[in-house]
Amino acid sequence: MTAIQTTNYLYTVQPRDTLYSIASRLGSTVPAIEQANSLYPPFTDPGLIFPGQLLIVPGGRYGYRYEVYYIVSPGDTLLSISQQFSGEFDLLLGINSQIANPNLIYRNQPILVPAFIYEIQSGDSLYRIASQTGIRIEDTIKANDRRASFSPDILYPGYHIILPLASSRNILVNRPLPGNTIQSGSLIEGVARVFEANVLYSIVDDAGNVISPEDFITARAAGPEYGYFSTNVEFDREPTTSTGDLRVYTRSANDGSVQDLVRVKIGFT
Repeated sequence: MTAIQTTNYLYTVQPRDTLYSIASRLGSTVPAIEQANSLYPPFTDPGLIFPGQLLIVPGGRYGYRYEVYYIVSPGDTLLSISQQFSGEFDLLLGINSQIANPNLIYRNQPILVPAFIYEIQSGDSLYRIASQTGIRIEDTIKANDRRASFSPDILYPGYHIILPLASSRNILVNRPLPGNTIQSGSLIEGVARVFEANVLYSIVDDAGNVISPEDFITARAAGPEYGYFSTNVEFDREPTTSTGDLRVYTRSANDGSVQDLVRVKIGFT
């Protein structure tokens, strides 16, 4: 599972918008928008868009790497945005530290969302993507609500879809992406709001074998702030299956029980 390796924007078409005006505003190009959203025959007339449609706009103006920004449109709230991308309100606010008042967001404001963009390959279906990534079909459909040319039943090669990242209320895993293949030494990273900044992780293969036993990462900030964390994971044994889970979590200070568990489906090389 490979993400589109550029910053992408999710833009809701407004009255009088054109592909040219959208591309100019967000640092993209008309051909890039047409390709990402299949705005060409047989899906639609070339470049035809309607108010209310959600477009993926490949660009590079606000962020870097694989980040996805939702561009606020009239009627949006942080709660509605978080729900569309299967994230928690607290998490969305935490990864957008520039927002001083969660009840006050404005039109055309870029909001970082817990998602990545994937280009459909030959043979893909929502079921196949769910099997590879562990992302529920209903969450993918919800993330792509109002998308131009999107059909849950038929996915055409070259079309770009929005996929939610693995997260809980207090933890977001940015790397590896769901469905990625990892090996000993691979990078894991994300953001977390945790007591004393200690983020726990382990890796288990699908046979239940612990490939990387529980260890901790120290995030750059402790709760109540969200802090970035990263480490290069080391395997203690070879996996016995081709796939497994990366588990990122915390433990209760009272009884040691696992809390805020985030599971990322992964493959092994």
